Amino acid sequence: MTPELKERIDKLVKENKVLVFMKGSKLMPQCGFSNNVVQILNTLAVPYETVDVLSDAEIRQGIKEYSNWPTIPQVYIDGEFIGGSDIMIELYQKGELQQKVEVALAS
Repeated sequence: MTPELKERIDKLVKENKVLVFMKGSKLMPQCGFSNNVVQILNTLAVPYETVDVLSDAEIRQGIKEYSNWPTIPQVYIDGEFIGGSDIMIELYQKGELQQKVEVALAS
């Protein structure tokens, strides 16, 4: 990954309390896993931003190297990589996701 790309991803992650790198957008998810994440975040009624990896091949590959995680979607809360769809579902079901988001938004 180029230093420029790493800097670009760093900036996105730091500027957004809740950020999802996904296929499509929050209004039009382009895969089931991305849709799961969007549905969970919408259920929590928290503000979040998305980055469409389908419209940016550099980010699509770069984010996998950045997080050392091979799949999309990828969720970051308060600068911390949380995981993908399965992890989001698990955290949501345990009630831990709401707590993480509330702490992030309060800071």
